[in-house]
Amino acid sequence: MRQARAVVALLGFTIGFTIGFTVGIVPAHAQAPSIVMLPPDSPAASVTQTLGLTTLSVSYHRPSVKGRAIWGGLEPYDSVWRAGANQNTVLTSSSAFTVGGTSLPAGRYAVHMIPTKTMWTVIFSRQANAWGSFSYAKGEDAARTTVTPRATELAEQLQYTFDAIVDSTALLTMRWERLAVTVPITINVTRVVMDSLTQQYRGMPRFWPQAWLEGARWALSHNAPLAVAEAWADTSLQMQVTFAALRTKAAIQERRGNADGATSLRTQALTVATQADLEALGFQTLRTGSATEATALFRRTVTEHPRSWRGFEGLGDALVRAGKADEARGNYQKALSLAPESQRTRLTQVVAGVR
Repeated sequence: MRQARAVVALLGFTIGFTIGFTVGIVPAHAQAPSIVMLPPDSPAASVTQTLGLTTLSVSYHRPSVKGRAIWGGLEPYDSVWRAGANQNTVLTSSSAFTVGGTSLPAGRYAVHMIPTKTMWTVIFSRQANAWGSFSYAKGEDAARTTVTPRATELAEQLQYTFDAIVDSTALLTMRWERLAVTVPITINVTRVVMDSLTQQYRGMPRFWPQAWLEGARWALSHNAPLAVAEAWADTSLQMQVTFAALRTKAAIQERRGNADGATSLRTQALTVATQADLEALGFQTLRTGSATEATALFRRTVTEHPRSWRGFEGLGDALVRAGKADEARGNYQKALSLAPESQRTRLTQVVAGVR
């Protein structure tokens, strides 16, 4: 029993000494870490926008006004501000971009701002892993631009948005209190997509003629180098000769000034055209070309494909435009007799409306 009491006493002394020693070495000014989860004063947020194949995003924290004077008060003029709260506000781009006339490579950039009573300076820094602007160094700037803030409705919490998305440009806007600051960001979408396609063709897409054709069409419609577009169209044709690929190469030849070559390719395309190809081309010609050309195409369609109800409807449309109502009515009636049930009510109304 005495031994048991001695052991207990010894343990008590050891535990008490350890606790006392541990407490004794904690600095008096130290603050215990938070061990519960509470809502932050400035919650984290992010916004993302895609331009072409490029992903732009901004991650930031959202301070609130809370009735305070912000500009020239909480955030003093002529001082570098973190453009948010807590850690750096960070702009990330998955490809090269241009801001303030400066081209920057893909990557992460801290956003800082210098508010003034008139013009603001917006800074994009290569150091994107700091806390706020406390360690900001001008030598780490990647780009700077000046902008004029504008008045806006009250934004109680700071917010970033991507606005006015047009082709290759987005406006990055920061709103807080009653001011908005906007910075245009531009992506060379054509270059990014063409570079991406070049890489994609090293993989599985290279084995599919449709993949090369889609690339050629995109290049043609976005003013990419015509030599590259034609090479991709040729690769598609080497794998499979199709109406679409021949028409695409014809358009490229026409853009390059070879009208005779384009005409020859379009003539060749008609020899391999499917019923769907002829129908689509006929309606396209009716929308953008002459009624005479459309009439010829639809006559060819219904001759080669006598059960093409869309061909007969298109021929009726072309004849109406040419002022041949009686012949048009007959073709509409033929379309009605061949059309699926889902189209008959509409075609009945079309026939009744021909005058």
